[in-house]
Amino acid sequence: MSETLPLGVDLCLQDNYFNPGNSPVDGETWHYWLETWLGYLSDYLPVAAGYELSLRLTDDREIQTYNCQYRHKDQPTDVLAFATLEVDLPVDERILETEPLYLGDIIISVETAQQQALTQNHPLARELAWLTAHACLHLLGWDHPDETSLLEMLSLQETLLKTVEMPIHS
Repeated sequence: MSETLPLGVDLCLQDNYFNPGNSPVDGETWHYWLETWLGYLSDYLPVAAGYELSLRLTDDREIQTYNCQYRHKDQPTDVLAFATLEVDLPVDERILETEPLYLGDIIISVETAQQQALTQNHPLARELAWLTAHACLHLLGWDHPDETSLLEMLSLQETLLKTVEMPIHS
């Protein structure tokens, strides 16, 4: 992996959970985290003029609907990632020189994140960062079908949190 490089990242933040001004993470912070992480992970990114992704903060009921529809698991979960890079479509390289590449969608259940933050005894902002870093890796093709790959992914998540000076443990 290369050192953190500045990248053009467009973030569509859809906060369907918090009342305005009550979120523990503001839009600028979300953007900073994702821009920093994608810069750090640039070796895993196709070269493009910039990158786009969406992040939706929601509740257990809504994420359960998505989890049931797309993963056939009728239960809430903490985070879902829908990667557009998984789709094998031809891409005109000339377009990537001038247009941002859409990486995909991240959906986080804040309700589940709150419970996990309480269980782990750390702030909700740290849990949201952890889940977003995990989903970001999924958008870039990482997966964890076995214990070894899960441990590698968790280690990289810790590294990503360090790049934005997020304490690993409270």
